[in-house]
Amino acid sequence: MEIINGGVSFWHAELGYPQRRAPLAGPVKVDVCIVGAGLTGLWAAYYLKKAAPSLEIAVLEKTFAGYGASGRNGGWLTAAMAGSPERYAKRHGVDAVRALQQAMIESVDEVMRVAEQEGIEADIVKGGELQVACTASQLARLRDSVAESLRWGGEEELLSAPQTVERIAVDGALGGAYTPNCARLQPAKLVRGLAEVVANLGVTIYESTPVTEIRPHQACTPFGVVDATYVLRATEGFSSNMANLHRLWIPMNSSMIVTEPLSPDAWDQIGWRGYETLGDSAHMYIYAQRTADDRIAIGGRGKPYRFGSHVDRDGITSPETIAELRAILGRLFPSVANVRIDHAWSGVLGVPRDWCSTVGLDASTGLGWAGGYVGHGVTTTNLAGRTLRDLVLASDTALTQLPWVDWKARNWEPEPLRWIGVHSLYAAYRAADRVEFGGRTTTSPIATVANVISGR
Repeated sequence: MEIINGGVSFWHAELGYPQRRAPLAGPVKVDVCIVGAGLTGLWAAYYLKKAAPSLEIAVLEKTFAGYGASGRNGGWLTAAMAGSPERYAKRHGVDAVRALQQAMIESVDEVMRVAEQEGIEADIVKGGELQVACTASQLARLRDSVAESLRWGGEEELLSAPQTVERIAVDGALGGAYTPNCARLQPAKLVRGLAEVVANLGVTIYESTPVTEIRPHQACTPFGVVDATYVLRATEGFSSNMANLHRLWIPMNSSMIVTEPLSPDAWDQIGWRGYETLGDSAHMYIYAQRTADDRIAIGGRGKPYRFGSHVDRDGITSPETIAELRAILGRLFPSVANVRIDHAWSGVLGVPRDWCSTVGLDASTGLGWAGGYVGHGVTTTNLAGRTLRDLVLASDTALTQLPWVDWKARNWEPEPLRWIGVHSLYAAYRAADRVEFGGRTTTSPIATVANVISGR
């Protein structure tokens, strides 16, 4: 059987591609216009409509709801912070960062609560998150990472090698870290289910409606201008397509493959009975889940960046990236090294220059935004949606006081420096991983230098 390559994602293919909603048919005027029908935009619409049912809300989407990262990600509903706690603390203090971490932990349960309340069946299982270390240098970094997480209010514990493989039998695991604050889900089911709920609340979702420019109180499309008191930009990695925004957050590519359903005997060898999400401590890290139909979905960095901040076409993935992910799958689980791969896809995530996510609203222009989630968006979008609700309604709440609100980062460098820099950094991370798998017991200085240059 030939691997399906692209077609947006396995998650969407599993459901069958949706019939698109009607596009915008001419100029309209609303209270709130949201650009982007991914999780950020849909959560903002959901919470706004729930809090103020009389609001007229329109969501504009270039393709269909969930087309971007919201329907292509690894399905991790994680409490991991989408940003640098040290940077946030430098401006706002340690207690503010701890409040942000607690808000992320609570957001995991909030997504699950809404899904249950609204009847969104998204294969959600809160099995926690397991990070494994397969080299001495990875183990040292993992220990440091857990200590740092606890400082900011995280809830992680170190595991021995036997404790780690008891959960998931990763070949060569030297140890691990576990947190209960993560759930596995099927992301396309979540975003498409949320879109239905939002539409049923009276929010109008215009699909096949690209936005070419955002101006104060206006979103411009080929079919007419939408005038609104507030215009909220929720375009994440696709923000680079917008005029004057192509250096704000670069679209970093991440790729995934999914296996055929594995046999009960295969799962007896692997374990993974708790449906934890699985990550590792390599510099070119992976993320994986056991799906509801007993496949392994595993992802990582492929070709990290396209010149000029261009984004992919419908998730097409290079053969080299597919081969690399297959090799990693075989290294982690030798017993399934030759299993059939059914689908491969890619997507983009928004990365600010300082790797810190942000949400905010400029009351003078009516322009709001949220994004820059650096790959931790499934949960962060929910927190962003609730925060945008409070900002639009001018409510002074604990959410509007969190340190990522109104956070600003400088732009990325112009081309060709941007392309050269990103590809050089990822070459350095790959080189560092090779050195560490070769026996180095501490973090490679190549990676240390790369981290400083990248701004991570």
